[in-house]
Amino acid sequence: MAKFYTALEPTLRDFIAQQTLFFTATAPITGRINISPKGRDSLRIVDDRTLVYLDITGSGNETAAHLQENGRLTVMFCSFGDKPLILRAYGRGEVINIRHDAWPTLLSLFPPTPGLRQIMRLHIESVQTSCGYGVPLFNYAGERDTYERWAEKKGAAGLKAYQEEKNRISIDGLPTGLVPPGEKG
Repeated sequence: MAKFYTALEPTLRDFIAQQTLFFTATAPITGRINISPKGRDSLRIVDDRTLVYLDITGSGNETAAHLQENGRLTVMFCSFGDKPLILRAYGRGEVINIRHDAWPTLLSLFPPTPGLRQIMRLHIESVQTSCGYGVPLFNYAGERDTYERWAEKKGAAGLKAYQEEKNRISIDGLPTGLVPPGEKG
């Protein structure tokens, strides 16, 4: 039932555009595997072999650390609606921060987002679809506003201090290479 592709064909791009949730997976050479759920208006298809997503401030920064170490990234989408499907995009991930030449162009693809940390770019090497028959049906109820309220309450200085404390080193002790958006230096 699984089918492989070398790029995102139009039907696959349409499927991705309909999803309100996706997951990212990374792993260091030695240490914990990280799987993160992502929602919001945070993902864009740049072309048939490139995805980008906003990475907002969180309690850790595992994806950035893993990408700095080995670059492996998988992004998974699954349908919770009537037509079951799972899509995985495999490839090399890249952390785009404010110092990167692509920052202004990629940032312009998204609405203003409080607490933005960096942008992750996936250079797709292969795409796999599978049936998704085991994924239950769920109805989308909307986005939470908890993060926005938290980020606004912290303010720019509070977010930078939080990132300094929580986002520079992974839980396995790897450097994340974090450059907060307010820090161009």
